Amino acid sequence: MQPLHILLAEGNPHLRSLLGWHLQQARHRVWEAETIRQAKTLLQQQPVHLLILDAELSSRAGLQLCRWAHRHCDVLILLLSQQEAEADIIAWLKAGADDYLTKPLSLPLLDAHIQALTRRLRRSLPPTFLQYGDLKIDLVQRRVTLAGQGIDLTPQEFSLLMVLIQADGDPLSRQELLERAWPDSTANPRTIDTHILSLRKKLERDPHQPRLIHTVRQVGYSFGIEPPPPLQQPSRAAGATAPGSGPQQRRRRAASSVG
Repeated sequence: MQPLHILLAEGNPHLRSLLGWHLQQARHRVWEAETIRQAKTLLQQQPVHLLILDAELSSRAGLQLCRWAHRHCDVLILLLSQQEAEADIIAWLKAGADDYLTKPLSLPLLDAHIQALTRRLRRSLPPTFLQYGDLKIDLVQRRVTLAGQGIDLTPQEFSLLMVLIQADGDPLSRQELLERAWPDSTANPRTIDTHILSLRKKLERDPHQPRLIHTVRQVGYSFGIEPPPPLQQPSRAAGATAPGSGPQQRRRRAASSVG
C-alpha cells in the first residue's frame, strides 16, 4: 500500500491510539484529532490524503465537517460509525463521505477499505513539497529551505505561509489570513503585518523588494513568483468580475512529488 497522509479524528482515546499506531506501522503519516475543531484546523494546515472520521465524535458538527472537507479539501473521507441505520449512513454519504465502516472493526478490514479507496482515487494526491525558485517547502516535515539553507520559521509563520500559498495567487485580506492561519486566535488582524514582515526578512533576498510575498493595496497580501496585476475597477457596463477568477495557475510554480 502506498504511504498516505492520514488525519484520524476519533473520540475514543484507546481506539485512536491503536489505529494511529497501526497506520504508522504501515508507513502512513498520521495526524490525530480528538475534536472536530482540531480536525478542521489540521485539515487547513496539513496536506491530507485521507480523513478517517468518527461519526460519534459529534454527529451534527461531524456532518458539517464532512461537508466542508468534501467541498474545500482534496481529501477522501472514511467514516467509522457504530450506527447501522440506513438513514444515518445515507446522510453521511450525502454529506461527502466516500466509504464507511461499522464499529467494532478489524484492522485487516480497515486496510482493505483504505486500499480500495486509494485504487478508486482519480484526483491527484497533494504534494509532499513545493518549490518556488530557490525556496523549497517540505509539507510533511514543515521545513523550509532557501538556496539549500534551512530557514527557521515559527509555527505561526509556517501556517501563515501555507495559507498564502494555498490561495494560489489570489490576494487575501488580513482578516482572512488571521482566520485561516490561526482559527482560534483573538489577535488583531493588524498583527498579520508583523508576521508578514518577519517572513519577508527570512524568505526574501531583499525584503524591501519582495519577489514572493506581495502587498495588494486595499486588500492585503498574496503569494507568487510573479506579482499580482493591479486591481481594476469593474466597468458598470461589463459588470464586476467574480472573486478569485484571476489567472491563478500561471502564477504558481510548484514542483511536487508524493511519498
